[in-house]
Amino acid sequence: MPSKKQYPAALSSAQLDEFIERGFVRIEHAFSSDHAVQARAIMWRDLPCSEHDPTSWRFPVVRLAGYGGEPFRTIANMPILHSAFDQLVGRRRWLPRDGLGTFPVRFPHPDDPGDAGWHVDLSFPGEDGDHNEQNDFSAWRVNVTSRGRALLTLFLFSDVGENDAPTRIRVGSHLEMARYLAPAGNRGCSHMMLEGVAADCPDALATGEAGTVYICHPFLIHAAQKHRGVSPRFIAQPSIGLAEPYQLDRPDNAYCPVEIAIRRALGKE
Repeated sequence: MPSKKQYPAALSSAQLDEFIERGFVRIEHAFSSDHAVQARAIMWRDLPCSEHDPTSWRFPVVRLAGYGGEPFRTIANMPILHSAFDQLVGRRRWLPRDGLGTFPVRFPHPDDPGDAGWHVDLSFPGEDGDHNEQNDFSAWRVNVTSRGRALLTLFLFSDVGENDAPTRIRVGSHLEMARYLAPAGNRGCSHMMLEGVAADCPDALATGEAGTVYICHPFLIHAAQKHRGVSPRFIAQPSIGLAEPYQLDRPDNAYCPVEIAIRRALGKE
């Protein structure tokens, strides 16, 4: 169930405007460095290599399944994040998490990681009864009301500099993506080729100290990249679920910033 607690506002009006125009906001010190250290220690135990032996880092990326215990549960539910979600999505309109999703741990490595294409995260399977589509996540879909997904988030569990495989972001691409999805209606799109979509948008890098969280519009186009630094990079990228669907035509005009951005892209305001 959605959180019943109400917290002081985490984001200023300028930050809300930034989210609508740029597609993301950055919150520093969203969780503590001590929590990040505890979390990395747990993940190192699950990795097929040694923290203290770089020669064992034989893969450019290793994906760890989501963690639901501590300290992950606490990190996922920091009051500053709940407050920001309330402001961006609407109070009681999003679903809290018990933990965090998959961790793509990226290592300094000469090989291409093989997953560095521009994309948006998909959020629901097709409805035509195709069993393969139900079970093949790559065939899932995204539609203009972002069915099933309220937000994309990036939780930095290690310090991430420009050489440490920071997530690449096309600033403002969520607006182009809304226009791209609109003709497909509720059915939405899958298997999208987004290299050329919003290609004129400037790039930004999701850098920062451990404990930084980027909160992104669900339509923000982003991409991974090769690690050119010296220390492994740990992030989580959980989606925030919707407790009720986004609406682009509300009788009460009580639009949240996510909806305002989509409406603005479509010329509705």
